[in-house]
Amino acid sequence: MRTIGVVVNPIAGMGGRVGLKGTDGKAVEAAAQGAVPRAPDRAVAALEALAEADPDVRILAAGGVMGAEEARTAGFDPEVVTDPSGAREVDPTDAAALAEATSAGDTRAAVEAFLDRGVDLVLFVGGDGTAVDVVETLDERNADVPILGVPAGVKVYSAVFAVDPRAAGHVAATFDRTEVAEVNDIDEESYREGEVRSELRGMAAVPVAEERQAGKQLAGGSVAGLADGFAAEARAAPEVTYVFGPGSTVGAVEEALGIDPSPLGVDVWRDGEVLVRDGGEREILDALGEQNVIVVSPIGGQGFLLGRGNQQLSPAVVRRCDLEVVASRQKLRDIGVLRVDTGDPDLDEDLRGWQKVRVGRHERRLVEVV
Repeated sequence: MRTIGVVVNPIAGMGGRVGLKGTDGKAVEAAAQGAVPRAPDRAVAALEALAEADPDVRILAAGGVMGAEEARTAGFDPEVVTDPSGAREVDPTDAAALAEATSAGDTRAAVEAFLDRGVDLVLFVGGDGTAVDVVETLDERNADVPILGVPAGVKVYSAVFAVDPRAAGHVAATFDRTEVAEVNDIDEESYREGEVRSELRGMAAVPVAEERQAGKQLAGGSVAGLADGFAAEARAAPEVTYVFGPGSTVGAVEEALGIDPSPLGVDVWRDGEVLVRDGGEREILDALGEQNVIVVSPIGGQGFLLGRGNQQLSPAVVRRCDLEVVASRQKLRDIGVLRVDTGDPDLDEDLRGWQKVRVGRHERRLVEVV
């Protein structure tokens, strides 16, 4: 019987949809801006998939909303190994309470307890910051227990995450080999100022699986022709509202339109006017018109269009827009396929299939969203 330790960072990802680009030190602010918890629901989705694949798996969990409640919702009877005081009676839908309830120390204590009980896998729910907490605890114990992340944070760039919650549950139940992967984290204060400072924080054993994402890579190649071609078409369509996602490729398109882009935020533009700069979900929705286009570029090395670093582009926003994908030829060669993880399984399914990607002034290629 496989034994899996489950720990949930219940505030992971709360800052994304309201445009804070992370939740480290910002959970209370995110809650005040209307952010809602997403990690508990994603934990349940992963654990339901785990139960379907292996209903006899033994689950150890951190107490309350840090794992035990989600495991019970998914149909398990978990063995509770820690009792975080802030997680005992918290309503998992109460963002403000969650923001005050738990800490990184609670995550680390749970991992310690898992190691003491000899788990076969640590399944954690969060983002890169949570991954760092897990891997540093393993390093302190000189432990080589494999880990797997359920993506729930704003920053999910490390190579220790599954591509989506259900994939995480399936991989946790079925893997039979491991390999070593990188855990990276980005300084959120620099990130909010538009600068990416990525740092290798550790290496960890992870399941070998096609459903595990790669680490983020930087793409090369000129996008000047692509940007100029897009800008010319956008100027000729004054009735269209353009929602520009994060990243350097989309930023080049904005610069071609005379916009000073927020490189890690979302901007809204129509007919020569910037309507929203570095906005959250509510601001974006309020600025949309009758015809709307989201412009995104896949993350290098991973292929994600939605759900990684751009949670402001929520399902509500996406459903009101057409999707325009831009990328350099080199980036497409490196990633092969595109992915989405919006948090809405029905929307993800609607987005799957063949997607046109602009790779030059006029040239487009068909790439599959899987």
